[in-house]
Amino acid sequence: DEKKNSQELGEKWKRGIPVEVLPLAFKICMREICKQLGGDIVLREGTEKIGPVLTDNGNFIIDWRFDTETKNRNWSDINKTLKSIPGVVETGLFINMVTKAYFGGSDGKVDIKENKNIKV
Repeated sequence: DEKKNSQELGEKWKRGIPVEVLPLAFKICMREICKQLGGDIVLREGTEKIGPVLTDNGNFIIDWRFDTETKNRNWSDINKTLKSIPGVVETGLFINMVTKAYFGGSDGKVDIKENKNIKV
């Protein structure tokens, strides 16, 4: 999606980073993320049904909207911090997992960005 192609995370995509959390711990997770990392947290609500979005494992998704004014964040450390919070199952950060990203445009063209820092 060309709307996600940017120089800095959060530059264009404003919905935040999805974080999968255990249902019984979502309030604690929301509070801890704000306390440790700042920003704003919302529980993702379903569009076609009443209540929060559920993952395939029955967990909730919360969206962490971080301060976009802070540049050059260490996303690897942030990912570790998020995952260290009890109740957090997974994050939407894919740290050192891909060597290329493909962005499809509305005109049918594809823009490819490479990460040369990853050894395969």
